Amino acid sequence: MNATEPTPGPAPAPDSPREAPNQTPAPRSPAPVTPRQAPDQTPAPRSAARIPPRWFIRTAWVVHRALYRVTGGRVGLRHPSSAVYGMMRLHTVGRRSGSPRVAIVAYLEDGENLVTLAMNGWGDPPPAWWLNLQAQPAASVDLPDGSREVIAREAKGRERERLWAAWRTLEGGADLDAHAALRTRETPVVVLAPAR
Repeated sequence: MNATEPTPGPAPAPDSPREAPNQTPAPRSPAPVTPRQAPDQTPAPRSAARIPPRWFIRTAWVVHRALYRVTGGRVGLRHPSSAVYGMMRLHTVGRRSGSPRVAIVAYLEDGENLVTLAMNGWGDPPPAWWLNLQAQPAASVDLPDGSREVIAREAKGRERERLWAAWRTLEGGADLDAHAALRTRETPVVVLAPAR
């Protein structure tokens, strides 16, 4: 570029008076309103449940177990409340290996029983801990205030319906049925009763 050439500046706006001094700018039409944006309509319901990718779920499990280990159990478990599920460590025996296995699972309390869902992060196959419990129902759990021995069984019929409804009342429970529909099999509701 020569020093004698004018330096190009910003291009004038199309409706600039310098460009067309005898024309009035055309009125701008408002942006079209789509049905989702209409102020008088409620938001459209979600058509399907969305879950994170499997790699993310598995990473979250690893991090959760690591936090529990690193903090000596001070972080990672919690009691359930009327709005939020609790977290417990479930100790089972491997159905093939006979080795001890541990999983951290969500639970709610139903009287003296602990209730969890065998959902495997909403993946289709059943979780290994549930397969282990089916082979050997005797297990133990670590709760925030101590451990206890339990016997596992699957809730059926009206008991299952009642416990499933209780899960629906907890945080995130509004999507429970939609998440369960992502699986090809019914999600077992697992009752962990105190061992006597």
